[in-house]
Amino acid sequence: MTTEEILSLAEQIVQAWDWATDVSRPHADRLDVKIKVMDQLLPVIVGLRVKRLGYLSAIVGMDLGPEANEMEVLYYFCPESAVITLRVRVPRQGATLPSLCDVIPSAEVFERELREMFGIEITGLHTTDHLYLPDDWPDGAYPLRRDFDPAVLSSQAGKA
Repeated sequence: MTTEEILSLAEQIVQAWDWATDVSRPHADRLDVKIKVMDQLLPVIVGLRVKRLGYLSAIVGMDLGPEANEMEVLYYFCPESAVITLRVRVPRQGATLPSLCDVIPSAEVFERELREMFGIEITGLHTTDHLYLPDDWPDGAYPLRRDFDPAVLSSQAGKA
């Protein structure tokens, strides 16, 4: 299949959820899908997987800042030279996403990173141990959030 055929097929699949998604083509080899209804994230991913439209190459968190009061999570699927990006916005406080581990076992590492670095809870995550940070890392300190202050760690270390 050519890149155009892959992206056209992915676009057809995603448009079945036209009430729950916004689709755009920012580049000839990219398809961006904004998931507007959170409980449709897994069905869209399963739809892409059933048609074998790429592998999950990354899940990336982006803190849009305290003033926006939101974060965005991007799921990158790569079929051949194409890139399909699923975008989900979550609130900065109390953000929760479903785990993909039952559908894509390799998603666990990415999901653990989201939890650890951004504070996004992943429901159904099999392992919740720290991935990168030390076991004694303070709760509520998320190093990839824009308002993270490393000085707080220094002051807490002095109390120990």
